[in-house]
Amino acid sequence: MAESNPMTALQADLARFRKASLYSAVEDADRLLEMLVQAREQNFPLRQLPTEHDAMATHPELINRAIAMHMLREGQFSVASTFLRETHEHPLPRSTTSTTNAAPDIQSLQSQELQEKFANMYSILNELKRRNLVPAINWAHQNSAELEARGSNLEFELTKLQFLWLFKGPEVNGLPDDDRNGRNGALAHAQAHFARFQARHRPDIQRLTCSLLYAPNLATSPYASLFAPANTIFDDVATSFTREFCSLLGLSAESPLYLAATAGSIALPQLLKYTNYVMASRTEWTTENELAFETPLPRSMVYHPIFVCPVSKEQSTEQNPPMLLPCGHVICKESLHRLAKGSRFKCPYCPSEGHIRDAREISL
Repeated sequence: MAESNPMTALQADLARFRKASLYSAVEDADRLLEMLVQAREQNFPLRQLPTEHDAMATHPELINRAIAMHMLREGQFSVASTFLRETHEHPLPRSTTSTTNAAPDIQSLQSQELQEKFANMYSILNELKRRNLVPAINWAHQNSAELEARGSNLEFELTKLQFLWLFKGPEVNGLPDDDRNGRNGALAHAQAHFARFQARHRPDIQRLTCSLLYAPNLATSPYASLFAPANTIFDDVATSFTREFCSLLGLSAESPLYLAATAGSIALPQLLKYTNYVMASRTEWTTENELAFETPLPRSMVYHPIFVCPVSKEQSTEQNPPMLLPCGHVICKESLHRLAKGSRFKCPYCPSEGHIRDAREISL
């Protein structure tokens, strides 16, 4: 009689364990889905919306562009290509009532160059997850002039992080144990790269290089705060890299579609409550260009500070934007025209005078 193979019994036990874990996971997922459905029904009961007005119904091209750009930003290049092809083959009718400027051509997102740039961004981000800073440093060096013009510190932060990562040595960073790693590698890296950043970052460079002297007792040294946990530092640098990369493409750091959907979800309950109240009291919404109540958005979603004109005490709007006077003071456009005598005006806060044509609209 053949001897029983112990591996067979072990594999059977392992299969039962996996099966039990799968069933348990499915049950947990079912419970969570049921709780989610109940929460949704409590907060968003199925009923007709109090208004049929769709602000974006006249701008289908903008919606399609936002969807396509979101897919590209998420690295879903094949899905984005399919979506762009289908919108080209079956275009929605353009509205004839829209008063906004013509939307950018959605087919411009089909550009191979744009897809290659986002693919490059995700490639560098994947390397950062693997604690490899070299591709990000090379990209920052290639775009050094543009980053410098923006006042960005990204290139220095990457160079600084490479110094700290080498300083930790092969026991932590997993790099080869040679002269290019450890304290010797960090010193060589500093000598090769820190000189070009001295004009803007001299105090930081001095702290970094002085930390080498305290290497045997770094934890109790004045420089211990420089060596934060690796996960935190790399996550912060990855966020900064994404923001700067998108900025050089003329894009925001986060997907506008994601932000719009998230902000709308946060504001929708109060908006529904207010609209129902207005209908029940038989009144009308009198504020055309702004909400009648404060929307409780998180601070991360507040991009434009509110400017109140010091002359009229009114908030600025798209039709009444803040204007920068040649003397440096700021008032709203309507106040500027009320103060003007012909084409000239006098600043209400200083003796300076100027022409209306010299005032510039500003965006906060």
